[in-house]
Amino acid sequence: MEPTGRREILRAEHIAKSFGRVIALRDINLRLDRGEVLGLLGDNGAGKSTLVKIFTGYLQPTSGQLYVDGAPVTLRSVAHARSLGVEAVYQDLALINELNVYRNMFLQREAVFGGPLGILDDAAMRRAAIAHLERMGVNIPSVDAAVAKLSGGQRQAIAVARSVYQKANILLLDEPTAAMGAKESAMILDVIQQLKENGDIGIVIVAHNYAQIFDVCDRINLVEGGTVVFDKFTSETSVQELTDLVVQEYRNARNRGKIPAP
Repeated sequence: MEPTGRREILRAEHIAKSFGRVIALRDINLRLDRGEVLGLLGDNGAGKSTLVKIFTGYLQPTSGQLYVDGAPVTLRSVAHARSLGVEAVYQDLALINELNVYRNMFLQREAVFGGPLGILDDAAMRRAAIAHLERMGVNIPSVDAAVAKLSGGQRQAIAVARSVYQKANILLLDEPTAAMGAKESAMILDVIQQLKENGDIGIVIVAHNYAQIFDVCDRINLVEGGTVVFDKFTSETSVQELTDLVVQEYRNARNRGKIPAP
C-alpha cells in the first residue's frame, strides 16, 4: 500500500527522446515523492542514463512534460535544474583528488573574506564540512585528507554529502555502489538510509544490481526499451520477481532475433 502523507516532488509524463532515428526513450511515466527512495533499474541501453540527463537539464526531451514540486517545468540547462534543487552524483563523482575533503565540499561555492574576489575562508569551510558530515553520519579520517587518499565508498559519500549541502531536493545517484565491495556498498547505503530518515529529499538510485539496493528503496521502477514496464513498492515485490522479469525480457529479445544464440 502506498505510504500516506508524502508530497510528490518530481513527475515525468510521457517523456520521449530521440537522437535522429535512434529512439532512446519511448514513453516514460514516473513519479517521486519527498522522503522516498526510488530504484530505477534496467539493463544497459534501457534508457536510464538518458532519463537522468533529462532530469538534470543536460538533455531536453523530444516530447512529454516534467513537473517539479507540482509545477510544469522546461529545464533549459544543468544550472536551471540545480536552481530547482535537482542534483546528480555520477560515477566519476566530479571530485578533485588533489584537494582535501572540505575544499571539495565547497568546490565552486567557496567561502571567502571580503566578497567574491577575497581570500578563501578555510576555517569556516572546514567547520561547516565537519558539522555537515557528522550530521549525515559520514565517517572519514579527516576533512583535511586529500580525496585521493580516501576509499571509493568514502569518496562517494563525500560527493553525496556535497549535493545535500548544496540544498538538493531531488538527488539522482548513478550507480552509487558500482565496483565497490560489500563493506563500501554498505557504507553508501547507510548514508542513503540516513537521508531517507532525516529529511524530505527525494532520491532516485540508478542501478543494475537491484539485489544490493533493494532494502533501501521504497519503490522499484524497471525500464525496458525506453519505457517503465514495472512499478511496485518493494514491500509488494521481491528480488526474485525482478530477476524473473529481466530473464524473460532477455528470452524475448533472443526470440525476436536481437541476441544471437551462443
